Amino acid sequence: MYSLREAIVAAEKGGFALGHFNISDSNQLNAVVAAAEKLGQPVIIGVSEGEREFVGVREVAALVQAKRSERQPVYLNADHTYSIEGVKAAIDAGFDAVIFDGSHLPLAENIEKTRECVAYARASGRDVLVEGEIGRIGTSSKLLDTVPDDFDAELTNPDEAAQFVRESGVDLLAPAVGTMHGRLKSGVEPKIDAARIAKIREAAGVPLVLHGGSGSSDDDFVAAIKAGIAVVHINTDIRVAYRKGLEHDLASDTEEIAPYRFLSEGVEGVEQLAEKYIKLFSSLQS
Repeated sequence: MYSLREAIVAAEKGGFALGHFNISDSNQLNAVVAAAEKLGQPVIIGVSEGEREFVGVREVAALVQAKRSERQPVYLNADHTYSIEGVKAAIDAGFDAVIFDGSHLPLAENIEKTRECVAYARASGRDVLVEGEIGRIGTSSKLLDTVPDDFDAELTNPDEAAQFVRESGVDLLAPAVGTMHGRLKSGVEPKIDAARIAKIREAAGVPLVLHGGSGSSDDDFVAAIKAGIAVVHINTDIRVAYRKGLEHDLASDTEEIAPYRFLSEGVEGVEQLAEKYIKLFSSLQS
């Protein structure tokens, strides 16, 4: 299986993006991988700090390892990690990529701590990609009544992005370009600033990652990928699809007690959603 770095390089050259989907159990993992296999596309599995705590850091690494093959590349990313210790634990467990999220810190401190994570990854003996983040897009993958307090409407400055990459040494950069984590219950779609993405990609010189993708329009996704996004994160939509399917199954048969039966529609919903997004993100493939 080719490396995640190689997969991202191929995506950029081909003008498409890799789908990154967060999971919190083996059912969701199976559903996402099934969608990727059906379409013949590589896929990145993400687990946040909370999701890693629930599944287990080494346990989720073993689950993903069992799913990958030469025919089906499946990569594992330690999503939004707020401590250097958490980054190191994920690298030691065999993750392909890690995100140190210091976006809430002053720029100098964010750079310093991210640089330490990069050094640890380089010393691991494996090609572990390190992603950094600047610009605050919130931290909660939930259905929201209002814009969260930890969201900052100020978008990432291309010059600041270039400085961050240059001084931290990251492989990937997650900028603030109009999206936010979670989805508003009102259904209002975030507006992605594709022009800013193009400027940041040129200035930073590394592949860009779009966080908070749930709720964005297909047209915005396409414009963002054309502008320089190489990886797109989806989490809230996965959780919503899983819950809706579960609720429907339980309501349809209130006597059912076998989990593999009353979870089945939720798993199907996740697979269909992942298939939709993978197909969209790879539709520009040349």
